[in-house]
Amino acid sequence: MRTARALARHEARLMVSLLLWLARRRHGTRDATHAFGYARGQGATTAGLAFVCVVETFTLSVLLRDWPTAHAVALVLDAYTVVFVVALHAASVVRPHVLDGATLRVRHGTHVDLRIPRHGITAIRRELRASSARAPGELDVAVGGQTSLTLELARPVTHVTLLGRRREVRVVRLHADDADGLVRALTPARSSPSPSGDRPG
Repeated sequence: MRTARALARHEARLMVSLLLWLARRRHGTRDATHAFGYARGQGATTAGLAFVCVVETFTLSVLLRDWPTAHAVALVLDAYTVVFVVALHAASVVRPHVLDGATLRVRHGTHVDLRIPRHGITAIRRELRASSARAPGELDVAVGGQTSLTLELARPVTHVTLLGRRREVRVVRLHADDADGLVRALTPARSSPSPSGDRPG
């Protein structure tokens, strides 16, 4: 039951994100000093997936035209799948990473929302990495299967998964379309710059 509620909340947030995307608005950026998008790297993949879903909808519509009930059910499910895929992309567009005076908010659509105190970031590295197996204490927030920044933290922060599981992380890898800009925005706030990790690689 708890899982079902979590999934229902997730879908509701996706639909809200779709409406915000259509209205050209963003979520949670009103008081932000900076907002950094990350959806560019997955746009082509999402468009391709949506196209495949549309083709599947048309194909099933033709194959099931002689079975009205099955045709109607398949049409509704396929149409919702297309909307769902577009909403996933919309959620990534309207929910960027957010940086304000005290906190970096790392996000990915509606299923990752991690708040990291700026003063708690001890090192930031500009590095391109393919997402890998999850290690204890590490979180990869990958886009298109890769990350472009690595943050090391002085103290663990709590990551809550889509289904409500909690884990402590001290290394966070994420992607930003303007990774260099995010590095520059974060660096002045740190009191102890890392001698090897501050410059974009």
